[in-house]
Amino acid sequence: MFDWWQKIVDSFVYNLLGIDSKSAFGEALNFFLYDTVKIFLLLTIIIFIVTLIRSYFPTEKVRDYLEGKHPLFGHIFAALFGIITPFCSCSAIPLFLGFIQARIPLGVTFSYLISAPMNNEIAIAMLFALFGWKITALYIGFGLLVAIVAGMIIGKLNLDDEVLIKPPEAKPAKIEVAKIPLKERAKEAWETSKDILKKVWLYILIGVGVGAFIHGYVPTEIIIKYAGGNAWYAVPIATILGVPMYSNAAGVMPLIEVLTSKGMLLGTALSFMMAITALSLPEAMILKKILSIKLIAIFFTIVAIGIMAIGFIFNAVLG
Repeated sequence: MFDWWQKIVDSFVYNLLGIDSKSAFGEALNFFLYDTVKIFLLLTIIIFIVTLIRSYFPTEKVRDYLEGKHPLFGHIFAALFGIITPFCSCSAIPLFLGFIQARIPLGVTFSYLISAPMNNEIAIAMLFALFGWKITALYIGFGLLVAIVAGMIIGKLNLDDEVLIKPPEAKPAKIEVAKIPLKERAKEAWETSKDILKKVWLYILIGVGVGAFIHGYVPTEIIIKYAGGNAWYAVPIATILGVPMYSNAAGVMPLIEVLTSKGMLLGTALSFMMAITALSLPEAMILKKILSIKLIAIFFTIVAIGIMAIGFIFNAVLG
């Protein structure tokens, strides 16, 4: 989706600035410029579109529709929707925030936030190319299961008050929303987008900056040293090591191939990959302006437990 921007960044960093493409600084700077602009652009566009669409449809009707279904319906739909959105953990946040602003149930929004980076079509295609359809099918199934179950648990905990950026008040049903001019709707949507950007821009810069540093400077040897064996603690360590890192599926998949070729068990490697794509320190830092520390901690803990469970299952089944 953003290949055009990646080419511009590559040309700027490696050609115009003359920085070595294989250097840690070059990789970190490239990563920072690419992801920062991408996330700001996605945040602006998605919040604007969601706000504009919401002006035509009273948000209480969307929520009532979901609440009228079996609770599992919304979580399954959100998790499946995550497969078709090619976002990393930070890039998925704008749409996650858009869902919150549209008053979609909180647990359902988390099912999307978990599934989008973990199960997107890029991860699926690259897994298929590297490990075949059986491993890919198992990965998709378990990934969807984690997203659905984790979202349902969060939804049951009644944590709506832990959301710091509150959705706008729903307009009374009496108001005939169809009579509001498009120009006025667009103006309101733009103001909402600007307001949210003002609240989160610093956290985005800090979060992506941390991710860029780790991406460029953390060597794979450290991962192999502590999580490369078949001991029971390899999966938890791999998951913990993955959380501070930050990459999308396309960026981390070559690393997974290297780790497995060096002897890391597949389940351990997949836990490491899931932790990088579905959970990340930069993601937590950006979410800090949207959610309370309590809710972020609950989210990370539940998903991390699910990821570790998948790693143990894969290692047990595949040896």
